[in-house]
Amino acid sequence: MPDFLIVGGGVIGMMTGLQLADAGHSVAIVERGQCGREASWAGGGIVSPLYPWRYSRPISALSSWSEGRYPELADRLHEETGIDPEYRQKGLLYLRVDDVEQALTWAREVAKPLSRIPADALYAREPKAAPGFESALWMPTLGSIRNPRLGKALRARLMAMSNVTLHEGRAVVRLRAEGRAVRGVEADQGAIAAGETIVCAGAWSRTLLAGVGVDLPVRPVRGQMILFKAPPGLVERVVLKDGRYVIPRGDGRVLAGSTLEEVGFDKQTTQAAFASLHASALSIVPALANCPVEHHWAGLRPGSPDGVPRIGAVPGLEGLHVNAGHYRNGLVLAPASTRLLVDQLIGCEPIVDPSPYRLPA
Repeated sequence: MPDFLIVGGGVIGMMTGLQLADAGHSVAIVERGQCGREASWAGGGIVSPLYPWRYSRPISALSSWSEGRYPELADRLHEETGIDPEYRQKGLLYLRVDDVEQALTWAREVAKPLSRIPADALYAREPKAAPGFESALWMPTLGSIRNPRLGKALRARLMAMSNVTLHEGRAVVRLRAEGRAVRGVEADQGAIAAGETIVCAGAWSRTLLAGVGVDLPVRPVRGQMILFKAPPGLVERVVLKDGRYVIPRGDGRVLAGSTLEEVGFDKQTTQAAFASLHASALSIVPALANCPVEHHWAGLRPGSPDGVPRIGAVPGLEGLHVNAGHYRNGLVLAPASTRLLVDQLIGCEPIVDPSPYRLPA
């Protein structure tokens, strides 16, 4: 019986498993599909909230801690698995921001290198950006990661660890409650027992927890994205405008996203979203009009009322823990939110105050 059973094999679940395994614990991860193929695969990979000055302190605390961990994690995974997660720290350009002064005040308060740059500096950094902008906000330290490759690298590393077992293709039917304790799960191919159970099932976490009388306010929010096959160098860095963005990859491909849709668990793509995303991308980089769209997909974000994830022990149920509700910032917050939970699980000093993320009693 493993020390820890993690329900959900996304980036949150896999990073949790990696840290627990690094600490010498036995870990099992149960995933209804293949690890890293749901929301973790479908996102864009920007390693920051889109407009960080608009977020609450609990999100900012996790984001600030996470930001500096991705270069080291990407290097480690590349070395250990041969899969490059392609962490790129090329900065981010913000076009047409309404609350510039609020942004600059925030940057001074948290010592972030965010500045307003004139048009010549904007177009020197991104020559193919849409013409006509007189200035932009520039954050040089912002990075991005190629999230599908991050998921592949995490999965490969976990598969190589002798104290980790991946149960893929197994849907969890319910949590195994024994009185006021949870001791694993009932899955579609039989029970999996564990000392401690951690729910990291993203948008599906609420349904699982409801089975043991816990109401977790997490809902699915669909996000659609498109991928352009562009020549290398057409876009060099992340560019954001009016809540939409383009993200370049190392091979030249450019992601454009994303929508926010309250449609339940429907992951279908729509022509209306395609047209809207395509138009937004061209309004940022007009030259993308000459590049074919290779792919159009949708994922389900785990939306929470305030965007703050719930992290920690479930009150009143021994052996049950949760890490869910990251909304649009799962990849952004993953290193910190998983470390925060693991710290509590193994008795270390938490990296940040855990109280804002606790489930109510």
